Amino acid sequence: MIRTIAVVLFLALALLFVMPFFILWSLLTGTPDLMYEVAMKTVRASLRIAKIKVLVEGLETIPPGVCIFAANHTSNVDPLAFIPAIPRRVSILVKSELFRIPILAMAMRMAKFVPVDRADKEAAAASVESAVSVLKEGLSFAVYPEGTRSPDGRLKPFKKGTFVIAIEAGVPIVPVSISGAQHLMRKGEWTIRPGEIVVRFGSAVDASEYTMERRMELLTCVEELVAAGLPEDQQPLSAPDSAGK
Repeated sequence: MIRTIAVVLFLALALLFVMPFFILWSLLTGTPDLMYEVAMKTVRASLRIAKIKVLVEGLETIPPGVCIFAANHTSNVDPLAFIPAIPRRVSILVKSELFRIPILAMAMRMAKFVPVDRADKEAAAASVESAVSVLKEGLSFAVYPEGTRSPDGRLKPFKKGTFVIAIEAGVPIVPVSISGAQHLMRKGEWTIRPGEIVVRFGSAVDASEYTMERRMELLTCVEELVAAGLPEDQQPLSAPDSAGK
């Protein structure tokens, strides 16, 4: 519990006393790149405070240019390992509730993060359009195609939104397999445990080769690649099946 409190305090202090300076710097320079870089360093520092080691594999498989990084999601702590592991600035689909936090909301908007409200179909559709626009502007994206955290760490069926975005934008999808995070902060718990997270980047799939009519074929391909990079205790209980998604 002490370790968890230390991480929360560290991130809160960084948000209150460091982020405003870099927001101002971004406004003056017209680019959020430095703000994003500092934010990633801050997140990495929070993992060191939490005694969490991150192993990154497969960086050489990432194609040049804009792409979507599609990962499994098991814990509130895995974004802290996943996003900083990506060797470029990315946009993220973020719960709309987080945009109610004043300083954080301004920083996320400047970084072109996209709010999403899955309970509102119209808002969710608007988020898809915003994501496509961001990709076409030249900024990569990081997403969780499952749509929510897995309660037991096993890969859950992917939803089709990510693949609609990829086909419309015509960009590659990089499958990302994250293992170990489910043991460090379980769903429904707020205590961070020390340990190790592996972030494994797989071979990219070019969504420009797929039509919208073949989006479920693309979904299944990426889902299988993410599953292939996971340990046995995170494998789906049944083979990935696109039926009914």
